[in-house]
Amino acid sequence: MKIAFYGSSLLSSYWNGAATYYRGLLRDLAGRGYDICFYEPDAFDRQQHRDIDPPDWARVVVYPATIGAAREVLEDAASADVVIKASGVGVFDDELLDGIIANARPDAIRIFWDVDAAATLDEMRAAPNHPVRRALPKLDLVLTYGGGPPVVAACRGFGAAHCIPIYNALDPATHFPAPPEDRFAADLAFLGNRLPDREARVERFFVDAASRLPERRFLIGGNGWESKAMPANIRRLGHIYTHEHNAFNSTPLALLNIARDSMANVGFSPATRVFEAAGAAACLITDEWEGIEMFLKPGEEVLIARDGADVADHVRALTPSRAKAIGQAALRRVLAEHTYALRGAQLDAILRAHVKRRRERSAA
Repeated sequence: MKIAFYGSSLLSSYWNGAATYYRGLLRDLAGRGYDICFYEPDAFDRQQHRDIDPPDWARVVVYPATIGAAREVLEDAASADVVIKASGVGVFDDELLDGIIANARPDAIRIFWDVDAAATLDEMRAAPNHPVRRALPKLDLVLTYGGGPPVVAACRGFGAAHCIPIYNALDPATHFPAPPEDRFAADLAFLGNRLPDREARVERFFVDAASRLPERRFLIGGNGWESKAMPANIRRLGHIYTHEHNAFNSTPLALLNIARDSMANVGFSPATRVFEAAGAAACLITDEWEGIEMFLKPGEEVLIARDGADVADHVRALTPSRAKAIGQAALRRVLAEHTYALRGAQLDAILRAHVKRRRERSAA
């Protein structure tokens, strides 16, 4: 089957945390015989901060961030068997969603892929005329990269025929244990962009923990933190490219995962960072959210924190041997249960089942 995918960026993770998610899933689908074209706008300086060159497993079309160019690439939807609009493209999201519905063939599978479903649902509750809410009855599938039963139930309640989470996972060819690098040496490191619905939780879990442990070394990577007031024992690194993630994850004593507000509230939403860290056999501390045990076992494969005091207690109690044991246990778990090969098989089965149901209805 031929897939036309309209998303934020496949080539760049700059202000684009979904990049590794798209890469892992689409590369696996390409290996299963899917013909993939990814359409991404030249916006937010992403093309100036590419992590990868155009891959051999997908064709990438970079179009100018203008409405005219968006309409031109939407014409290609007519030649695809599966047409996907992802959330968070950043420019002309509403027009792209309307465009895949208008331009796709009648027999094509139309999909909205929401990489921040909890936030989208909050918006739809507040706006009866929300573009996604209007589009749901015209879509064949809604896929999300998290949210579990609460998101599925809410999405169905707004009129989605089918809503299925395809969770983040590990691509072991991309994220794996690496030799430590001095520039990433720290007792605790956090990687994430500065966003309005994350900043307060970063203060609560990361900055507060650093304040409680002035003698320990803390490291923060990601865009936007340069102007943020922080304790002197926190070192800022700015944007960390994907090819640097393995060393970043493998070097510190422990890593911290902090969910965004919406994802923490709904649960069942592990960030890509969770699986990248586990793939590097890192000792991960995560803020508490419902459903974590579906992915990693608390106390053995991941450490759970309710606030900065808990984070500080974990860091204070960790020894290198204990951190290594937790990281190795996490690596074993994700390799067994949470790889993009498994997620790709899930998505392949979903698409094939949908085609089969449509053919059976047509033949009836």
